[in-house]
Amino acid sequence: MGFNCGIVGLPNVGKSTLFNALTATQAAEAANFPFCTITPNVGRVSVPDERLQKIADLARPEKIIPTQFEFVDIAGLVRGASRGEGLGNKFLTNIREVDAIVHVLRCFEDANVVHIEGGIDPVRDAETVETELMLADLESLEKRVPALTKRVRGGDKDAKLELDMVERATQALAAGNHARSLAVADPERRAFRMLQLLTAKPVLYVCNVEEANAAQGNKHSARAEAWARANGAEAVTISAQIESEVAGLADPKDRAAFLTDLGLAETGLARVIRAGHRLLGLIAFFTAGPKEVRAWTVARGATAAEAAGAIHTDFARGFIAAETIAYADFISRGGEQGAKEAGKMRQEGRDYAVQDGDVILFRFNV
Repeated sequence: MGFNCGIVGLPNVGKSTLFNALTATQAAEAANFPFCTITPNVGRVSVPDERLQKIADLARPEKIIPTQFEFVDIAGLVRGASRGEGLGNKFLTNIREVDAIVHVLRCFEDANVVHIEGGIDPVRDAETVETELMLADLESLEKRVPALTKRVRGGDKDAKLELDMVERATQALAAGNHARSLAVADPERRAFRMLQLLTAKPVLYVCNVEEANAAQGNKHSARAEAWARANGAEAVTISAQIESEVAGLADPKDRAAFLTDLGLAETGLARVIRAGHRLLGLIAFFTAGPKEVRAWTVARGATAAEAAGAIHTDFARGFIAAETIAYADFISRGGEQGAKEAGKMRQEGRDYAVQDGDVILFRFNV
């Protein structure tokens, strides 16, 4: 099961620098001019999770494999993108294909790096992108009306539900509210997803500050964070330049010392990745054995059968049981054997809702 976040923002805000740091590569050329990133670059990153190492310390496996998360570096957007300005059409197509949005806001001052709008104002920049996405959604909804109306006249009940959702979404967008603000009941969720609205995607704002302000942020990031909270979104403040420098240090001890000197407890990237995980409502479960200890990603609420399928379709097809130990019990009892002897290993059926941190051994027969 794959999940990804698209990194978006105006040109020259640090998107590609952040992407390069996230993937520890120079796959995206970071340059001081608009539209540097034309083709979306895709990178997979490991999700930081201290629980993985603690499980491995007890299981003593040959390998430790973290779960991974995908980031897509998307071309910079400019005002008028919804009308095709700049690389607008390509931008909108690429963003439609991701599960969530990581919106990078420029919160750093640097006279050597031009700002396409002429000055530093992260709230204005955020609203510019939001407006373009809203306009694109309104255009998309308008195009759906004739065909849906025709189907409704023919007695199509699904079309009626979808048309009602189109009308509600149009009203919200016309009033200046993104599609995420709509209250969608369970029976309506499928119709809502079918609309593929850009402003329905969850958003994480990343406030990119100067190196000197990486630990505490600055006035620009403080304003951007307050704006994000007021709009029901999460924000993380980092210095993409520092993250790029840290990513270039191969020795973990050097990385730790570098961060300590800057007054940082961990990398900003770790916070971005974890926030992205939360944004999509994801959890991790673990498998542990002598060959490997591994983390796996599933959506919150996933069943044991669905979690088994995340490993291999045969596990789901021939599912018998999920022998499950809560993470806290696995650690406190010294591993699988201790947990089993203490009666902390449970046999769960295919409909069991997997909990974050569960250590699971799947029994199956194909």
